[in-house]
Amino acid sequence: MNKGHRFRLSVVFSFFIVLLGLLLWRIVDLTVLHRQFLKSQGDARSLRVQTIPAYRGIITDRQGTPLAVSTPVQSLWVNPKEFSPSLKQLAELSRLLHASSKSLLAHVKAANSREFLFLQRQLHPSLVKKIEELAIPGLNFQQEFKRYYPEAESAAQLLGFTNIDDVGIEGLELAYQEWLMGVPGKKRVLKDRTGRIIEELGVIKEPRPGKDLVLSIDRRIQYIAYHELQATLEKYAAKSGSVVIVDTQSGEILAAANAPSFNPNARGRYSRDSYRNKAITDVFEPGSVMKPFSIASALSSGLVKPETIIDTRPSWMIVHGHTIRDVHNYGVLDVTGVLQHSSNVGVTKMILLSPPEQLLGLMHRSGFGQLTESGYPGESDGSIVSVKDANPFVLATLSFGYGMSVTALQLAKGYMIFANQGKRLPITLLHSKTREAGEQVIDKKTAADVLAMLEAVLANEGTGKNARIPGYRVAGKTGTARIAGKNGYQDKRYIASFVGIAPVSKPRLVVVVVIQEPTRINYYGAQVAAPLFAQIMSGALRILDISPDKTG
Repeated sequence: MNKGHRFRLSVVFSFFIVLLGLLLWRIVDLTVLHRQFLKSQGDARSLRVQTIPAYRGIITDRQGTPLAVSTPVQSLWVNPKEFSPSLKQLAELSRLLHASSKSLLAHVKAANSREFLFLQRQLHPSLVKKIEELAIPGLNFQQEFKRYYPEAESAAQLLGFTNIDDVGIEGLELAYQEWLMGVPGKKRVLKDRTGRIIEELGVIKEPRPGKDLVLSIDRRIQYIAYHELQATLEKYAAKSGSVVIVDTQSGEILAAANAPSFNPNARGRYSRDSYRNKAITDVFEPGSVMKPFSIASALSSGLVKPETIIDTRPSWMIVHGHTIRDVHNYGVLDVTGVLQHSSNVGVTKMILLSPPEQLLGLMHRSGFGQLTESGYPGESDGSIVSVKDANPFVLATLSFGYGMSVTALQLAKGYMIFANQGKRLPITLLHSKTREAGEQVIDKKTAADVLAMLEAVLANEGTGKNARIPGYRVAGKTGTARIAGKNGYQDKRYIASFVGIAPVSKPRLVVVVVIQEPTRINYYGAQVAAPLFAQIMSGALRILDISPDKTG
């Protein structure tokens, strides 16, 4: 090797020796001389992926008024490993959270192996500010969404509610969970050793908000229905009640109110029973409000005409070894008179002229004994006896609404047949501008005849005169049904009801009123339910600006 090559090799070798020396020095510097500083810097900063909460869709009424909205709130969490309050700070934090210092400290220590623990969710803004001022190491806040219901009690059972994670668990919030829920996003953040965000480094995935839901409900009509219902329950010391209002032209449900209700914004003091939307989920024996369907069945058979004379004397009759009774001896009546006086004997005689398939078939076609199209979770389908079990007595009791069970919503859907010239329309809780053609259940003449008879029920000699509304022609039927217990029908336990249609000249609304167990003053549908119907129907007609019937 010549002299030049040895020199170049020495230079390269020396360079690597110096470089190695520098690297060794840097290692000593980092691991020994500046070890504590670097450790603190590493502890102080950590890269994290954080969830961005997604906004849940708004529920509105048909006018666009919000019925359920999600508002941003702060939730308090702690890193148990970093939680080190002074005695004074701990005492103040415990006071703000309404907990004892001992239990709060024990709760945090029990999760000492974790780095995240919720202390309290969805705090009031004023409380957040007070806790922030304490400046306790390890305490942090996280944004979430809390559901708020502006209408409070009036639409509570219908809307349902979400849990603390903003997931629907009751009512329409549950039914449309997939539609309403959003998809959370993600972002990269830099946090310090206490969990506080130092810097947001960028969004990985944008959150996708949930879709809004527009209901068929009219908030104004819902409000009137609920408050008038509540007043009636108080007046007659009734156990509970329901009201359903349906637009006969579209099948849209404008109101579905129940009382007693609950405040979905503060549910702590209510039982689960108060959450039930009884208008849709609870069944009952309807009683005399089913008589229009029995008369429609008799007229459809061709064996009975509106002018047919029915002898109801002497106010009772024996059927299959059992006695059918009227409240009074109504004597000889035509078919309109049978409905006006709500004669059990009269309707029984008409129904027994035909085989069971005649009445049962009409009831099934009218939607009884099956779910409606509402899609409401927990909806009941009710029940009707089968043809093979319909002996003459069973058929007789069925003709005046016993031996079957229905919901208030099914009654509203059924009565729309008389308002729509014999057509059955699907019903919906969602606002829609499309109109279904409907299915013909009874012929137009039969529907018109029954509607005229229902209007006669509100005449002076009928049971429904308390349901009259000045300026409007109203058709309807009262019902007073006994409640069955373990040992048969019980004394002093009744259901008072009224179902009505207005205006008769151009039907727009069906209103169903059901009052469970009125115990004060009166219990008859004519006295308890009919006046409530008049109050609610008149209010709805006014709100919707529906003109009175033309006279003359």
